[in-house]
Amino acid sequence: MYRINNIYAICGFAALGGGLFGFDISSMSGVLGTMAYKRYFGHPVSYRQGGITCAMPAGSLVGALASSFIADKYSRKVAIQIASIIWVIGSILQTASNGVALLVVGRIVAGFCVGICSSVVPVYQAEIAPKEIRGRVVSLQQWAITWGILIQYFIQYGASFIGGGPKDPNQSTAAFRIPWGVQMVPALILFFGMFFLPNSPRWLASKDRWEESIQILGAVHGKGDINHPKVLAEYKEIEEALRFEREEAVSSFAALVEPRMLKRVVLGMSIQMWSQLCGMNIMMYYIVYIMEAAGTGSPLLTASIQYIINVALTLPAILYLDRFGRRPAMLIGSFFMMTWLFISGSLQGAYGRANPMTDPNLKDISWVLDHHPSVSKAVIAMSYLFVATFATTWGPSSWTYPSEIFPSKIRAKAVSLSTASNWAWNCALAFAVPPLLWNINWKMYMIFAAFNGAAFVHIFLTAPETKGKTLEEMDEVFDSGRPAWKSVPKGSRLDVLQKDIEEGNLKITAPIGGAAVHRESVEPKADTAEKY
Repeated sequence: MYRINNIYAICGFAALGGGLFGFDISSMSGVLGTMAYKRYFGHPVSYRQGGITCAMPAGSLVGALASSFIADKYSRKVAIQIASIIWVIGSILQTASNGVALLVVGRIVAGFCVGICSSVVPVYQAEIAPKEIRGRVVSLQQWAITWGILIQYFIQYGASFIGGGPKDPNQSTAAFRIPWGVQMVPALILFFGMFFLPNSPRWLASKDRWEESIQILGAVHGKGDINHPKVLAEYKEIEEALRFEREEAVSSFAALVEPRMLKRVVLGMSIQMWSQLCGMNIMMYYIVYIMEAAGTGSPLLTASIQYIINVALTLPAILYLDRFGRRPAMLIGSFFMMTWLFISGSLQGAYGRANPMTDPNLKDISWVLDHHPSVSKAVIAMSYLFVATFATTWGPSSWTYPSEIFPSKIRAKAVSLSTASNWAWNCALAFAVPPLLWNINWKMYMIFAAFNGAAFVHIFLTAPETKGKTLEEMDEVFDSGRPAWKSVPKGSRLDVLQKDIEEGNLKITAPIGGAAVHRESVEPKADTAEKY
């Protein structure tokens, strides 16, 4: 069977799993403002709407926790394909929903898929990518999320004009059934396309399928040459790391709670937690409510601009993350997101007022900004700046960092816990924000601003830089005893290995011809033996 070997094509296509995540995020925002949705589901607001919205992240939480078992046993690739089929089933249930109950079930099922994909896709990308561009290709997951958000939103925006438009009291249910049905298409493309992508070489190595592993390393990193020095050096790194893990003879579950690993597990879970508590997905879920309260122009159209900003400004972050670094991106992002939220909340608190409920189209919100057009525009501008900041900083970094900091033995399980943290907080916020917006209004912005301040302090104290290091070198990064705020030494052990192989100082024999693990494959000369 034909197999794609270009690393950008591999990781970009796998990122369609992130696109499903994006479809999930905006699957509500575009229909919330239509009369078809409001009428058919009984004008859900506050806790009722929160329950509908949080059904998807609730399913995603379960999917994330289950993902490691599927990915470790059947491979990262098969796990993504299983998730794709689950998404199709969930989409069918949502499209056919005849009430809130079936809609919630459909969102839970689809969420199970998103939980698997959001855990496994970054792991698959990180395990197959070279260290020099690992941040870039794993960040494609975030870019796919932004595209999914944008595409689904505009599908919903177009469908909202079915019948007499979003304010037509007799609008057809096609206004929400069409967008929910169309979202099956990318999942089907992902399912069939994954047949043409290679397995993770590190997963193959963990199953002692060494010959297949180095063949894939050669295809994607050595232009088909398994004897390329870079391929042999990476093979050696993987082999040594797996040998060390097996000699420790500790189960993957026990390894998760060892003190030296537990701090990394907590850090990965915390980063995913902060990516939710920063307030970004709340902007995605409920931006229509914010724009309705601002009272400037069409809420649906005004909200769409932030989705375009999200897509456009994620791209430069992808291009420069491996040069700029994960740590600076998260620190700068937290500081500026905190700033924009404090300003937005202050403006709404100073110039807003309780909704007098005289406009029937604004019954979903309890706080409005009226008679202050300049303040309304400033609040919208703060929303746009907030989205722009997240897109260039935390968006890509929050997926890249947790996917690369764990050793092979626990990577899938630890990343599934990190992603489960994301979905647990996503679920809690999706449920809690509608009543928060209803009951405390502008004060909610102050809460999320404070969360960003806490994230800044936490990242500064605990998150060292990881750019330019191989996955097998993360133990050195985290176990060196060096404070997180001090620079990590430049360079990589892989580069030294590659140079020694090129100069003939180190001989590594590729495992071709049916051999399993080649424990005696390295024959260093005397002058280099002490290095390894």
